This record gives sequence, structure tokens and C-alpha cells, in this order.
Amino acid sequence: MTPQDLQAKVGQNIGVSDWFEVSQERINKFAEATGDFQFIHIDEEKAKLTPFGGTIAHGFLTLSLIPVLSSMTEGARVTDVKMGVNYGGNKTRFISPVRAGKRVRAHVKLLALEEKRPGQWQQVNEYTIEIEGEEKPALIAEWIMQFFV
Repeated sequence: MTPQDLQAKVGQNIGVSDWFEVSQERINKFAEATGDFQFIHIDEEKAKLTPFGGTIAHGFLTLSLIPVLSSMTEGARVTDVKMGVNYGGNKTRFISPVRAGKRVRAHVKLLALEEKRPGQWQQVNEYTIEIEGEEKPALIAEWIMQFFV
């Protein structure tokens, strides 16, 4: 699909990813990578005593799953992209914690697509990260990327 074809879908849902498990091992590796060793993420026994009833993923871990969930999304996407880069975010809200072992998936809504200069496009998507079997999502984030065709 061309950028112009995708542009016609602004305001629409453009995909849903496959399910992705957030394992305790992934949470531990994220803690190691970021230096965030708060017990609610890594100490399974202490975390059982909290209202969460066990360990939970870091909010930023859940946010950082956007690229992998996007790659698992069947839906509208531009072909022949030479390169894509993260540009930033407008809004991010952490709604519900993701407990270790739960599966999440992304629902993607195209909010904007604008050509910044010839061949350089800026896309704003709203990602709602759903937690399997739970009513409230883990997070809702507006994320911006730029791509080049």
C-alpha cells in the first residue's frame, strides 16, 4: 500500500497484533537492562503480599513492546519503506498492570499521517495494549514514527 492509500485510513483501526506473553524472565531481563529492581517486578514472594498478588511488568516494559507487537500486526502498512524511526509520543497512560505470565496484544488506530517532505512521512498511531482476559487495557499510548519511502 502507498502512503496515500494509508492516509485514507486516518481515524480507523488498522490492525490487531497476535498475543505475546510477558514472562517473568522477560521482566527480570528488563529490570537488568534498566536498573529498576523494585520488588514488585522481581521478588515473587514479596510481590504476592501486594494488591497485585504477584509480580508485574514495568510500565515501560509494556510500552517498549510496541515495536514487537507492531511487527506481529496484520493490517494496513506501507510497502517499500526504506527506514522507519521512533519520533516520540504524545500521550501515554498506564491503566492496568500486566502480571507476569499474562499475554498482551495491541490494537492500532491510525490518528494521523502527514508527508513532512518528499518521501518522509510522519505517522501517529494510538496503541491500546490489551491484557488477555481482563476488562481494562494495560496502556493506551499515542506513538509517533517517521518512515522514508
